Amino acid sequence: MRDRGHRSRGVAAVAAAAVLAVAALAGCDATGGDSPGPTGTSARAKPSPRPTPAWDRSPRSLAAVGDSITRGFDACSVLSDCPEASWATGTDAQVNSLAVRLLGAARAPASSWNYAATGARMADVPAQMARAALREPELVTVMVGANDACRRTTTAMTPVADFREQFQDAMDTLRDALPRTQVYVSSVPDLKRLWSQGRTNRLGKEIWKLGICPSMLADADAVDAAAVLRRDTVRDRVVAYNKVLEEVCARDRRCRFDGGAVFEFRFGERQLSPWDWFHPSKNGQARLAELAYGVVTARRPPS
Repeated sequence: MRDRGHRSRGVAAVAAAAVLAVAALAGCDATGGDSPGPTGTSARAKPSPRPTPAWDRSPRSLAAVGDSITRGFDACSVLSDCPEASWATGTDAQVNSLAVRLLGAARAPASSWNYAATGARMADVPAQMARAALREPELVTVMVGANDACRRTTTAMTPVADFREQFQDAMDTLRDALPRTQVYVSSVPDLKRLWSQGRTNRLGKEIWKLGICPSMLADADAVDAAAVLRRDTVRDRVVAYNKVLEEVCARDRRCRFDGGAVFEFRFGERQLSPWDWFHPSKNGQARLAELAYGVVTARRPPS
């Protein structure tokens, strides 16, 4: 969740054949929405309602987009990515990542790809999604939003309207290329919960001073009215981001939101990095993988 000021935005071109195929399917209707009804009647043919597609609980490939959590930042060593410990695509047996759980340890390395980046915000996800789409995965995981709230000040946080537009852009980017790929969307963790756990650790607080989520973690021991208001403002923004993730995902027939499971998860000492007491440890990454696996393999999405 550390912000390196990274900003990139781009959308890769999709295959022309796929676009033409989708267009052809959309325009191929035996009757047509505006065609006249049977002779002798004034009725018009009505298109049949689209059935809800069956959710594939055993996808055969996976791509991940997002931020430092999905890169395994600080899970293995201080201020460093550790993608092998990623909840989504990692190979570390202690984590038992979503890819390993779905594909098996032998197949996961060749059939899962991690396009997340430490410091990424929602504005970066459309470009990540475009890269992921080139692999034609059957499932894409999304975990992002912490850096949008983790700014130098609360006024610098990504506006909710911008966050919504950027997430919709990311989903549209994927859908333009891969109409049938499924999407798992994780809620943003409760950053205030992470502060309340980490503030008891002296080493962690020293690492926080290097610039990790200053809107929440600056002056970690301060409990005056201004500090409380600042942290509550950040938490409220995270709640708003999660509402956006839920709403945008709900409009996509092949998308599942985690129902707030990650936000509500009570990260404790074992689940936090021993170096910064903020990012997930390997144990925390394993819990994230477990939550995701439960949503992906459930017969019905979380209510």
